[in-house]
Amino acid sequence: MSNLNKLDFTALEVSRRNYFNWVQDVKLHFITKNLCPAIEDEMDNPIGEVEKATDMIFLRRHIYDAQTKYLTQEDPQAFWIDLVDRFNRQNDIFLPEARHDWQHLQFQDFKSMNKYNSKVCRIRSLLKFCNENLTEEDLLENVYSTFSVTNIVLQQ
Repeated sequence: MSNLNKLDFTALEVSRRNYFNWVQDVKLHFITKNLCPAIEDEMDNPIGEVEKATDMIFLRRHIYDAQTKYLTQEDPQAFWIDLVDRFNRQNDIFLPEARHDWQHLQFQDFKSMNKYNSKVCRIRSLLKFCNENLTEEDLLENVYSTFSVTNIVLQQ
């Protein structure tokens, strides 16, 4: 009986903090269980009531405190769209933060090259997630712009 309450992964929090990870986990789980058609908009792949019910149970189990707003929803595709409308605001959250971090990133602030590279990779992946790509020129320009004036020869 204890297995009924065991979650496959962390539930979606009301604060949206884990939405991106949660969506990836749900999609991967649906792919492994062959339940993706229930949340996708594909007319040529109809699913039965059992699959819909299975998806709804799974989604409700993995939402923090099963918010009452969603308890009346019976169609997993409509439920998924409601969740996307409510929680899918990553660009609003991550993009300003990533831009700020990128603009204030300075090579001299790090004790090692590994720490600097780690920070650059994190910022770059956030920007890529928000559909903004950094080119190699952008990366080099950022490093060069943090050098002091005495090291201008290194820039060139």
